[in-house]
Amino acid sequence: MPEGHTLYRLARDLDTAFRGTRPQASSPQGRFAAGAALLSGHTFLHATSWGKHLFAEFEGDAWLHVHLGLIGTFTIDQVAYTGELPVVGQVRLRLANDAHVADLRGPNLCAVITPEQVESVTARLGPDPLRPEPDPELAWRKISRSARSVAELLMDQAVLAGVGNVYRCEVLFRQRIDPFRPGKELRRTSWDAIWLDLVDLLPLGVATGKIVTVAEQVEQVRAELAAGRVDPLTTRTSYVYKRQGEPCRVCGSRIRTREVAGRTLYWCGRCQRRR
Repeated sequence: MPEGHTLYRLARDLDTAFRGTRPQASSPQGRFAAGAALLSGHTFLHATSWGKHLFAEFEGDAWLHVHLGLIGTFTIDQVAYTGELPVVGQVRLRLANDAHVADLRGPNLCAVITPEQVESVTARLGPDPLRPEPDPELAWRKISRSARSVAELLMDQAVLAGVGNVYRCEVLFRQRIDPFRPGKELRRTSWDAIWLDLVDLLPLGVATGKIVTVAEQVEQVRAELAAGRVDPLTTRTSYVYKRQGEPCRVCGSRIRTREVAGRTLYWCGRCQRRR
């Protein structure tokens, strides 16, 4: 499932392509025909994201709400639209102006909602490390009172928005935290370290389009950003994610797995003993 950096990047690119224009909206698949009709020809005001949710505001208090789910994609192509561009696959929604075409396929959710409904959705979400002035205290209050494991809590979008399985596994390893530690037993210093790591890593994901967590690649990307460029990563490595049975990069112990919160958790039993 796309994590928060992907939705943030997508909102930024949609904003660049459509802000201030009056895109045509259609539903080649047919399943979103009524919703597309509400948006078509109306000014695209701006796009934003909160965690794994994408919102695009159109004039007339109409908001497009998208959740990509496990298989959804929203591609944006720079192409002059003539109305005859072939449709590839099951396109739920197509937005098109004079210079760009964006096709949404396979989302878990695609709806036109009101400003009040936007507020209702975001009110249920935890702080997003990528949003302006997020409040980590809101997440800490829930974590510090919960008997659920920190691995489960990090996947709960009502606790912390935008973090998915990859960031969960990698950040818990980077901070050497036992993923099965109950939230109410987690030290505040450990939570602060998790939060600051996410605040640091998620923007690198936005910049590269990939989740970057291994120290050498993190430093490489930081150096490139400081130099005003980002070179494509030819390979992306991880500390523990999808490395079941392989040796830990730090201690050599075998990486373990277990299903937690519906997804496969990867961790090192030797390194992650921090309580």
